[in-house]
Amino acid sequence: LNAGQSCEGRCGDKLESCSCHATCASLRNCCVDYTEYCIDITPYSGTIFGGTDFVVLNAHFNQSSQIICRFNYDIHTVGYVDADSRCHCISPLLYESGWVPLQISTDNGTNFSRRGTWLSVHPGKLDPSLKATIINSTQWQYYGTPNVGGKLRMTWNTSQVGAQKVNIEVWGYMEKGDPYSDSWQGNWEYLYSIGRDIPNNGDFSFLPKPAEKTFSDWELGCLRVSSSSHPDGAWNVHAVWTEDHVLAWHLEENFRLDSAAWALNKCIAWDQLEEKLPDFLTEIIDCPCTLAQARADTGRFHTDYGCDIEKESVCTYHPGSVHCVRAIQASPNYAAGQQCCYDHTGAQVLTDDSIGGSTPDRAHDWGSPPFLKPPRVPGFSHWIYDVLSFYYCCLWSDNCHYYFKRRPSSDCRTYQAPKAGVVFGDPHFITFDGVSYSFNGKGEYTIMVSESNELIIQGRTEPVISTNGTTVKATKLSAVAMREGTSDIIEVRLSKSQDQLQVLWNQMLLTFSEQSWMDLKGVFVFSPATTNVTVMFPSGVGIELRLRVGTISTTVLLPEALKGSTSGLLGKMNDDPKDDLVTSDGHTVSDQDNAEEVFKFGASWSIANESTLFTYDSEHLLNTYFHAPKHDASFRPVFSIPEDPHDPFVVQASELCSGKGSQYCRYDTLITHSLEMGNATKVSLSHILLSSVVSCGWLAPPTNGKKEGTRYTLGAVLVLSCDSGYLLSGSKKRTCQETGQWSGEITTCKAGMEYR
Repeated sequence: LNAGQSCEGRCGDKLESCSCHATCASLRNCCVDYTEYCIDITPYSGTIFGGTDFVVLNAHFNQSSQIICRFNYDIHTVGYVDADSRCHCISPLLYESGWVPLQISTDNGTNFSRRGTWLSVHPGKLDPSLKATIINSTQWQYYGTPNVGGKLRMTWNTSQVGAQKVNIEVWGYMEKGDPYSDSWQGNWEYLYSIGRDIPNNGDFSFLPKPAEKTFSDWELGCLRVSSSSHPDGAWNVHAVWTEDHVLAWHLEENFRLDSAAWALNKCIAWDQLEEKLPDFLTEIIDCPCTLAQARADTGRFHTDYGCDIEKESVCTYHPGSVHCVRAIQASPNYAAGQQCCYDHTGAQVLTDDSIGGSTPDRAHDWGSPPFLKPPRVPGFSHWIYDVLSFYYCCLWSDNCHYYFKRRPSSDCRTYQAPKAGVVFGDPHFITFDGVSYSFNGKGEYTIMVSESNELIIQGRTEPVISTNGTTVKATKLSAVAMREGTSDIIEVRLSKSQDQLQVLWNQMLLTFSEQSWMDLKGVFVFSPATTNVTVMFPSGVGIELRLRVGTISTTVLLPEALKGSTSGLLGKMNDDPKDDLVTSDGHTVSDQDNAEEVFKFGASWSIANESTLFTYDSEHLLNTYFHAPKHDASFRPVFSIPEDPHDPFVVQASELCSGKGSQYCRYDTLITHSLEMGNATKVSLSHILLSSVVSCGWLAPPTNGKKEGTRYTLGAVLVLSCDSGYLLSGSKKRTCQETGQWSGEITTCKAGMEYR
């Protein structure tokens, strides 16, 4: 190698004669030692507890190398080189989730010349196959309460611990110091072992005993299975962990003697602590009113993994609910979270009506940047302040009124549904204010931009290829790139085969083979399938990207806070459709039905190389988009399709396409001669744009009376009655009206008075 041609210490750089950039493999200009220093690993992710053994791919290491692996620039673990000269690292405990920098030294920590990344995963989001399983979790977490005892059992995948004999260790988590002060710290510690030199057969049972006082104060933790060759409590060794859980089975003897009284004392102490802590309820987002709204608002809410209707979860902490969502973003000052739960009718469940109601969280379950310290530690902080207290007050004793006083449901009265802008088909647009049009330009364009939060979304289009292989005079969306403020850049594009979506993170290809959710800098990405990607930004903006017959259908969801600040192909969100089609230099399209004028409007929003967010990692992309005009003026689309009555697709298109927007379904069917494409456009058109739901808020039953009904949205009817010995005064029925007010008069139940 010549000087300056090595990737040692240069990963991410484009050098004069070769490249150490992530795009070099596809451009075929990598420096010869690129894979040695810019490392790729497998597996690329593991639990925040640590203990995952991963191997460096496509690089050679000497058997004599002294491997030190450094995570996030300051956390070190000892690695090793196997018989095949492959380097292994062990992931450490990390009080954060998301991608962290990884560096590897081969000289015992003197130089860290090899670089990559490691994905630290919230334990609740980790694949169950990668965790040890506690069998009958209810028994574990109610152990010591009336009629719950006996042996406890756990299992694990033996291949995840490379040893013939293993130890079973108890680890605990506790937070110490004054809340919301610099002294507030999380402590993760080894407590004691319940099994040593156990055969690594993947199965272990034991009869729990109350732990010594020193240890029984630790109420939250999990079990670790690791090689018996390591000393008790050794940090950062190859291991597999159970889910974190409440350690009921090791609590002090007093808990077993009278668990309800023990729990009540804990509940009251928690309530007294809450009285002294700041009020976080005023800064968290309100819940959506219905399950449909909650599942559609993907920019601000995401499925709670513990109560997921698609996985038929038991919803342990929310009986009566079938699905819960969590606010994606933690609140700005206190890192608090919001949880919203819904019953089988789609109505929100409230704590005033049910123990299974929606509850806010002092600490967001998923944590929040910059993580590391309470209350931002993923999972753990939430357990300490929001889950243990639920056990104290509700599950181990019958004192939920304490808990719900501090964790009341939000009743959705201030919730505002997002506005949606959609791009679909060849390609057609529906702006945030409802204007629909087609723009078949070829190039790269601004889908939308918002100055208020520095949000940029760009789209790339390419010509459609018909089923017979010919190029059609129409285009489709083939890539979308986006960034908010100083966040990472996310690009979603069609794969070469056009049957999958690829996700690029700062021009580096991401794989979701191990994890469907990724925490990145200033952005979250969720991809449960190769045809489905959702991108979420801190402002509450959500971008849904779906693969539909070789094109990307894109829905942009904007919160009300961005009203009046947007421009681009999806228009200005201000409830005025007349100013939606405004060129980049400020001219309003006078005739929105004039295809030529609309085409010029679209062309005006072509981007420049200086502002592009796209990746150009092939000769085709470089020549077609980077070194060419961003809007290809030579490409003239067909604005309307002459219909040949002898063309069988004309009749088929008439049968397929009907209703609002049928012209787009018809255009796409006839221009491509593909019923599949026409149907994909029809499916995109059926996307429901949810409007706000009127809520009248929770209504209490009358004192000494009852209430029938737990729905509080428009049209809901509540039936009120009195207990025996009391007579009703006021309205027997009250209906939620369009004004957001309940009809009728206040209902009371009075002794010794006649009904009037």
